[in-house]
Order: sequence, then C-alpha cells, then structure tokens
Amino acid sequence: MQTTKLSLEDKLPLTCSRRGTCCHGNLVMLNPWELFCLAREKKVSPREFRDLYCESGGIRLRFDGKAGWQDKKACSQYIDNFGCSVHVGRPLACRLFPLGRQIQSEALSYMHQGEVFPCLDGCPEVTGLPLLTVAEYLKGQQTEAFEKAQNEYLQLMQSLADIAFELLLDTGLAESEDIETLPLWRKMGNEAPETVANNIGPEWIDSLIVPEIPDDTDDPVLFVQKHSDLLLLKAQEQFGTLQTMQEVHEASVLIMGVALHLARSLGANPEILAEHWIDTAKKYGA
Repeated sequence: MQTTKLSLEDKLPLTCSRRGTCCHGNLVMLNPWELFCLAREKKVSPREFRDLYCESGGIRLRFDGKAGWQDKKACSQYIDNFGCSVHVGRPLACRLFPLGRQIQSEALSYMHQGEVFPCLDGCPEVTGLPLLTVAEYLKGQQTEAFEKAQNEYLQLMQSLADIAFELLLDTGLAESEDIETLPLWRKMGNEAPETVANNIGPEWIDSLIVPEIPDDTDDPVLFVQKHSDLLLLKAQEQFGTLQTMQEVHEASVLIMGVALHLARSLGANPEILAEHWIDTAKKYGA
C-alpha cells in the first residue's frame, strides 16, 4: 500500500476522539520491553501476560474481545465503554497509531498509509478537533522510551544474526560444501511465526520473549542491554562446545530463527530480512 511520508512539522488531525475504533481488528506486534510494560501495568508477570493475552509465540497482542467497530474483535486489553485497561503501558504501535515509523540507512521517518489520513473512516469527527504537528503528537503520546527500546532491539536483532553468520562462515561450515543452512534461513523467513516459535523451542522462546530481568527496570536501554547480555551468554554457553558440522549447522539455523522471530516482533519483514542476510552470507563465501 502507498504511504505518505511526514515531517515533524506536518499538521494533521491527530487529536484522539476516543471512540475506540483503532482498538478493534488491528495487528499489534510486541517486543519484549513492551510485553514487560504491559504486564507491569496489568500487575501480572510477563510470562502470565504472554500466556493469557498474546499469540504467535508471544510477539503479537491477542484481539479476541467483544466485536465492535465494523464487527471486528476488540483488543484483549480493551474494555467496552471505558477504553484501554493498560493505557499507561501501551506499546509503541498504539502510541503512534495511525502513524508508522521506519528506519532506513539509519534515517528515521514517520508516515501514514495511503494518501488520505487514515482515521477519517472510523473517526470522522477528528477533522473538527485541533490539529497537531507530528512532533507534538509524539511528545503527547510519550513515545521516546518505546522508540529507544525499538532501536536497541533492532541492534540486538542484528547481533543475533551475526552469531548465525559466524557459525556459518568462521567454523568451516561454509567450506564443507554445506547446502542446507541458507535454504533453511530462507524457509524461516517465509514461515508463520507460530511455526518459527515451535522450531526454536520453548527454552529459547522464553529467553527471547520473557527474559528474567528485575521488574523495577524503568530504563528501556538498560533493559535491552541486560536482555542482550542474557541472550549472548546463552548462545555462548550452548554453542561454545559444538563438535560436528551438523551441530554447527543446527546452531546457525536456530539462532537465525531467534533473530527472525525478534525481527517480526519489531514490525520488520522477515522474508526480506532473510533474503538480505542470505545475500550477505553469499558475498562472504557461503
């Protein structure tokens, strides 16, 4: 779908009418920091929140509430005639809506889908409310901490993929006439998230989605750094004593699956990413 790129000075009808239409029938992906924030607001553990309210291996918020606007199911956190029950902890996708966010070649931009402002269908009254600049809207929605978490997790995603590269390229696997690893990277980029999560296995999924980090952590950058340390240590412990090329192959596929699953939680396209990483590996001899 065509998108309209925006500048921070662009003025749009971004004052919310609080009708709740955006809380019905949408797709909201969650990174581990966002799941942590939602769980804290709900006063349950991240593991409990994941098991009760998430799907796709814990990276997608469940929309299984009462049908509302256009007969679409409500978000699991939406309360009829009240609104979001976890508003303070809501994820970045909800804070930005109806805007999107993209980082390309380290350049950050904001946009919305289509040429026409997308809220007009569900909330036509927004045209009569005060206009806001994109910058004013972001400030009012308190996106800064959540954007920082998103940026940090993008770096962690690449760090995990780098381990898959090292296992393929620095162990002799690529030189062993391996023809299985890259096709499996591609396959995971095209598989449903539930399939990828199942293939990764519950131990790695728990480490990726519900890390054991103290619940008093308010700094998103520190949270992701601690999470990164836990995952990289786990990879070092599990992959540090590999003895056969088959074990190295399986490890490369596993950790690439973890990277792709995290990528999907960040709103990235795993199919495109997998192809990019395959092309990169080929350039270095795979």
